[in-house]
Amino acid sequence: MNDTTQSATGPVKVDVWSDIACPWCYIGKKKFEAAVAETGIPVEVEYHAYELAPDLPQEFEGSEQDYLEIRGFTADQVEPLLARIVGAAAQVGLRFDYDILRHTNMLKGHQLIRFAKEQGMQLEMVERILAAHFEEGGHVGRNEDLADLAAEVGLDREEALAALRENRFVDDVRAEEAHAHRLGIRGVPFYVFEERYGVSGAQDTSAFAQVLRKLSHEKRGTAA
Repeated sequence: MNDTTQSATGPVKVDVWSDIACPWCYIGKKKFEAAVAETGIPVEVEYHAYELAPDLPQEFEGSEQDYLEIRGFTADQVEPLLARIVGAAAQVGLRFDYDILRHTNMLKGHQLIRFAKEQGMQLEMVERILAAHFEEGGHVGRNEDLADLAAEVGLDREEALAALRENRFVDDVRAEEAHAHRLGIRGVPFYVFEERYGVSGAQDTSAFAQVLRKLSHEKRGTAA
């Protein structure tokens, strides 16, 4: 039976707090999208900024092990952790490459996502920047590199570059992070459905599908 909602009820609103540096955010994104495809339920998705490592420099010279040790992991925890992440990514069709991944401060990247949102292309920008970071070894903390990614999804490169140079969206990023803290969000990914239901972490597709079906049924009942 198709769970698609009647058009009169409108899509299910989903707010997602996410960080570009978070592998589970990318994995969770794919699982959520699979749930949407499986259920056929229309959704309206909006991404919000959350920095896991706001003090990281733009040019971080260390290895993945160095980064994870900064994040509180011990040396003997790193290898099994990365193996688990790479395996989980592969299960949703992603090819993470930690040999070429480049860590950086994500404030500029989050600003670019806000710029893309203003242009009606936030979802495309989120996908492109995550792929560049986790699969291609791209530098997602520098203005010029980010402007190139903006152009790849169809945004005006020079406008994106100007916005980044001016830090035009830094207040928007800070406001979204402050909102996350007010909501009690202490880790990402974090999904808020219809401003009522919170789902933490890269849940299985079935878990996302269950929430979507529940909300779809509720919206149909309200509309009736």
